[in-house]
Amino acid sequence: MVMYEEIKEQASKLTEELFEKAKLKAGQILVVGCSSSEVCGDMIGKNSNLEVAKAVFSGIYEVTKKHGIYLAAQCCEHLNRAIIIERKAVPGQDIVNVVPQPKAGGSFATTAYETFEDPVAIEEIRADAGLDIGDTLIGMHLKKVAVPVRLEATELGKAHIAAARVRPKFIGGVRAHYDEDLL
Repeated sequence: MVMYEEIKEQASKLTEELFEKAKLKAGQILVVGCSSSEVCGDMIGKNSNLEVAKAVFSGIYEVTKKHGIYLAAQCCEHLNRAIIIERKAVPGQDIVNVVPQPKAGGSFATTAYETFEDPVAIEEIRADAGLDIGDTLIGMHLKKVAVPVRLEATELGKAHIAAARVRPKFIGGVRAHYDEDLL
């Protein structure tokens, strides 16, 4: 039996830990890919579960709102991993016309679309940090250079999790000096 409150709490805790380790600031963007199937212990894309997605989304979204971070929800491969995000987070960005559904976009992106005040779909984003729940391959939506973030937990429900932050590229070679706060 799936324990929705436990999943929500795990998602919240993972997000808080990631924000602390990634040193995210208000206005930055967190991209999340989430396979509700994997959270339930099934193969990605085989058992989309809207209730599980709502629990995960709720735990993450509450933390992002508290910190002033924008949440970008990655759709599944059937929508080419498009992003669902609040319109105000991406002013001037070209939007695409699609409304995610549990079996075409995924339950997590569907929940984001139904929950956000003014949701839009875009084809890509360059986020400041990412949380990949169930090996959904979020790397295409992270800024260069992505750096792994090791979290205490390695699973959410039964789904493998991976987290990342980004840092600016190093330029200038051996004589260059770098801002330690940006590492």
